[in-house]
Amino acid sequence: MADADGGAPTDLSQVPYTELVAETIRRLGDDPEREGMLDTPMRVEKAMKWLTRGYRETAEGAIGEALFEERHHNMILVKDIEMYSMCEHHMLPFFGKVHVAYIPDGQIMGLSKAARLVEVFSRRFQVQERMTEQIAQALWDIAQPQGVGVVVEAYHLCMMMRGVQKQNSKTITSAMRGAFLEDPATRDEFLRLSMATHQPLG
Repeated sequence: MADADGGAPTDLSQVPYTELVAETIRRLGDDPEREGMLDTPMRVEKAMKWLTRGYRETAEGAIGEALFEERHHNMILVKDIEMYSMCEHHMLPFFGKVHVAYIPDGQIMGLSKAARLVEVFSRRFQVQERMTEQIAQALWDIAQPQGVGVVVEAYHLCMMMRGVQKQNSKTITSAMRGAFLEDPATRDEFLRLSMATHQPLG
């Protein structure tokens, strides 16, 4: 990155992450040496590694060997998968639910793998639109089903804590592949099931 006066770039690659966090605290007006913040740089480093662990994971690794031969040819929907991500524009969280559906074509996927696939792409700096497409494309490529549908509903703290400060707005994005694009009845069934409110089990 260029230094403040526009001169030669400053190489920060060898600066420990904790020191960068401490400098951020100073520039924002607080003291990283005071008692309450002594361990904050270390905690921030650990937290950021956890929140962005998706960069060190792959969709193929998340699904692994959990594809099984099965003649089921109807829609499978895993609904209300909790999702937490980080907006790449402000580095503030956005969170919500993901609904993942597919129609098998000779093989089904372990049910937990839909949630693991969401984790791979949500635990990165993201925009909701791209993340929705990435989840759909990964499932389409790996499971090779007849169709894929993904809907994401999320609240964005970059809209709630700052800027327009709108507390009740929700962003909904969708991505479709195969039968979900080609067959209006299939698409309508998926959207109806995804957006319907259900009573808790039990």
